[in-house]
Amino acid sequence: MSQDIFVVVEHQRGSIDDVSFELLGKGRALAGDTGGALVAVLLGSDTATKASALGAADRVVAVDDQGLEDFNPEAWLAALEAVLEAHSPRLTLMAYTSTGMDLSSALSIRCGLPLVSYANDVAIEDGAVVVTSQMYGGKILAESVLEGESGLVSVLAGSWPADAGRKEGAPPIDSIAAPASISDPQVRFVSLIEPEGGDVDITQHDVLVSVGRGIQSKDNIELVEGLAKAMGGAVSASRPIIDNKWLPKTRQVGKSGLKVKARVYLALGISGAPEHIEGMKDSELIIAINTDETAPIFEYAHYGVTEDLLDIVPLLTERLS
Repeated sequence: MSQDIFVVVEHQRGSIDDVSFELLGKGRALAGDTGGALVAVLLGSDTATKASALGAADRVVAVDDQGLEDFNPEAWLAALEAVLEAHSPRLTLMAYTSTGMDLSSALSIRCGLPLVSYANDVAIEDGAVVVTSQMYGGKILAESVLEGESGLVSVLAGSWPADAGRKEGAPPIDSIAAPASISDPQVRFVSLIEPEGGDVDITQHDVLVSVGRGIQSKDNIELVEGLAKAMGGAVSASRPIIDNKWLPKTRQVGKSGLKVKARVYLALGISGAPEHIEGMKDSELIIAINTDETAPIFEYAHYGVTEDLLDIVPLLTERLS
């Protein structure tokens, strides 16, 4: 068994996802602790071109096949199984995304490896892999020790800065032949369906007033719209608001919505679930208003208020108008 740290790289439409750079940055530090190499696992077609963005890795293990270009859980699983069986790394980091959730549990079973999910920190302590997992929206942190000589960790997006893993360069590439099974999969990629553009493109606004479950009622959205207007910004939302159809899908911030990088991000009644944090954590100034002083959003906010937003919003709107 090697002491190498493997990172499974996710990409879509030719671009590598930010979460992969987060994992590469953390993997770099972990490899220093184990004395092994940092290895990026890249599945797809034209892998040499994509590998040029993975300079943080010491090398790339690539499975290059047209059938791997668009995500297919059956094909990717077979390819990852071949990679891990060939190399037996000390630790494999995967993102806890829709892609990672499709793969991690099945990969654990197929390869007979322990898996820890919902991770937001990983460390090497006295030679052991210690994983901290965030549960119940961050209200509970659970610590696990990975037993055995190798294991998998599925990491929440937004746990580490992506910039630490961004480095141009072309690491050496070790190629592995694609398994024969991916040539005739039972699951086939047909097309990528993207939502149509809405009346507001929240990714282009410098100021966002984002509302969550704490708004209590659709009727209260009007209060938030008044504040957004006074601030010269737009209204966005967390997933519960969208699921209730109080605002259109195009206003959703988060893993299943849009990523934003506002100059000012005002979070109203948003608890701060990892899925939401992933979409707004890079904003320059984050201000949170939530009556729950233990809400995870306060871990990311630069300023916080623990008063009722229905009391605060009218006062802010009056002062700014």
